[in-house]
Amino acid sequence: MNTATLAELDAPYALSPGTIAAYRRDGYTKLPQVLSPATIERYRGIVDKAVAERAKHYKPLEERTTYDKAFLQIGNLWTVDAGVRELAFSRRLARIAAELMGCRGVRMYHDQALYKEPGGGFTPWHCDQRYWPMASANSITAWIPLQAVPVEMGPLQFAVGSQHLVIPGREMAISDDSETVLARTLADCPKDETPFALGEVSFHAGWTFHRAGPNQTKQLRSVMTVIYMDIDMRMLSPLPERYANEVRYCCPDIKPGEIMASPVNPVLWQSG
Repeated sequence: MNTATLAELDAPYALSPGTIAAYRRDGYTKLPQVLSPATIERYRGIVDKAVAERAKHYKPLEERTTYDKAFLQIGNLWTVDAGVRELAFSRRLARIAAELMGCRGVRMYHDQALYKEPGGGFTPWHCDQRYWPMASANSITAWIPLQAVPVEMGPLQFAVGSQHLVIPGREMAISDDSETVLARTLADCPKDETPFALGEVSFHAGWTFHRAGPNQTKQLRSVMTVIYMDIDMRMLSPLPERYANEVRYCCPDIKPGEIMASPVNPVLWQSG
């Protein structure tokens, strides 16, 4: 255990009123120097190992669907790996999430590694919250690259301000169809397709449309994500049947209308 690294993960990160206002207008923000090179180096090794141990079931790239070509996706790693838990439970990251949303605190919804292999395909346009049984829009994802991400490696791209749009394709699952439909319906929406510097972390709202290009390099694109929700988030009520598997995995034993406070939804930061 590295006490300096853990201290960094707990230390506050100063957000200006302008940054918070821009997040709420645009549906995302990219923050520089959230993590130091030493912290990134430590947790890349930890997350790489955890992913490699759990991604052996994936078929060769050429045999996968568009979705599975986009990335190796391994979730709830914090529940099985103590090192990953250190990163996922960072009070620094959780406080940023709460302050951007204007919540008194945040809970873990879940974490997941999103590793784009060399030659891995594009991630189609989509928004995340269509998958989540949440009663409000107060969710946010921290996208944490474990190296710099140049354009050729497939950085996350954002449709600026798109969290406010109710357009054809908003409820589409990640697929070739969502890429085609949303590329058309988002054509006039400004895009942010800039690379990520080492230590830069983005935060995007659950209803913000985003995608990523293919990994055209020979290096693995290692990214860890943590999805946060308002500490007072309630489950949708009534709850459509399509959320049944998601509920079992991410918020077991919570009933429609209840606060989503299952054992796998711990509080990660709260004011006071």
